[in-house]
Amino acid sequence: MMKKGITLLIMLVVVLSGLLGCSNGRNNVVEVKFDHNASFDTIIEQAKGTKVRFYGWGGDEQRNKWLDTIVASALKEKYDITLERVPMDIDQILAKLSGEKQAEQDSGSIDMIWINGENFYSAKENGLLFGPFADKLPNFQKNIDINSEEIQKDFGYPIEGYEAPYSKAQMVLINDSAVTSETPKNTAELLAYAKKLKGKVTYPAPPDFTGSAFVRNVIYDIVGHKQFIDMEVDKDKVKAAIEPALAYLRELNPYLWNEGKTFPATSSKVENMFVDGELVMSMSYESYSVAVDIEKGIVPDTARTFIFDNGMIGNTNYIAIAANSPNKAAAMVAINEIISVELQASQFSALKSLPVVEYDKLTDDEKALFDKVHIGKGTIPQDELLSKRLPEMPAKLVPLIEEIWAEEVVGK
Repeated sequence: MMKKGITLLIMLVVVLSGLLGCSNGRNNVVEVKFDHNASFDTIIEQAKGTKVRFYGWGGDEQRNKWLDTIVASALKEKYDITLERVPMDIDQILAKLSGEKQAEQDSGSIDMIWINGENFYSAKENGLLFGPFADKLPNFQKNIDINSEEIQKDFGYPIEGYEAPYSKAQMVLINDSAVTSETPKNTAELLAYAKKLKGKVTYPAPPDFTGSAFVRNVIYDIVGHKQFIDMEVDKDKVKAAIEPALAYLRELNPYLWNEGKTFPATSSKVENMFVDGELVMSMSYESYSVAVDIEKGIVPDTARTFIFDNGMIGNTNYIAIAANSPNKAAAMVAINEIISVELQASQFSALKSLPVVEYDKLTDDEKALFDKVHIGKGTIPQDELLSKRLPEMPAKLVPLIEEIWAEEVVGK
């Protein structure tokens, strides 16, 4: 997933970015006529023959290939729109937008942005995004459950039409059936599992994205999730609410790798330790990552995913439009196409990313596009995953929990 960026970072770099904003990345950028109040057919006409720039994390080569070929071809053939993918970490994207805003650059260089969570919260709060626009997209109305929690809120923060869904992710745990038969179904069973296999279990240290999500999942399994929906951003109150989970994590420590004195810094490190046999368990926020890794020969075909009976945290990632996008028309057309049934099914097949379309809203022919996708070995069927899906915690609480974890769990 994309790197975290927060408001503080934006403010720290805004002056420098402002100096660079006027000259950086503006080559061949042409502002395209746009009328937000026009019909979507008119917006399509405004977008024809233009270029749209999609900024986002570029570390997933399979996704890059899908965007550069399947998505780019669809946009070119149907609308004569040229898609330019610009790989850039989200903190740099937000800094660039902030610099352009500081420089009062009304027509910038960024059109579409791959974004979610704290990054969306920061960008929207700082006036860096255009909207609302989602409700004007025909495929948003046709294919998406617009009343669902994940369309209304992103990590607990109101979306209000300022981004459209791109793909879904959901936390899973991973082990190898050839090494161990157990698949813990809750935190109590996970503790017993760690005791039996002492030193062979751990998790990435927050603020690693996956490690932080694992800690939140432990919290949910022990104290539930509903109390956090409207919880005040108060460290003492948050700490009191999660104390039973902190106590559990401290109890778990002696049986973890390095006895919980330290934790691997990244999820990639945990994955490598699992592949090397140093650990008997890994984890991922990508539900079908095991299938991809089995196909690539990274893990044996006996690897499998498992989840807690009470559920696992899931989130949606989104596409937003920059407030100073020079081509809002093409951005809207491109986003509408990405949430089409055809491209969502293509994404599910090629990338094993959970689709954002609402299955029950589809025709039988459209459903067949998803039904025929082979999700691969070691995976959990989509309907079972979604039946155990829990909402993400409000973004404003995540850094607090990471801070409390560092103070109350590591080495304790």
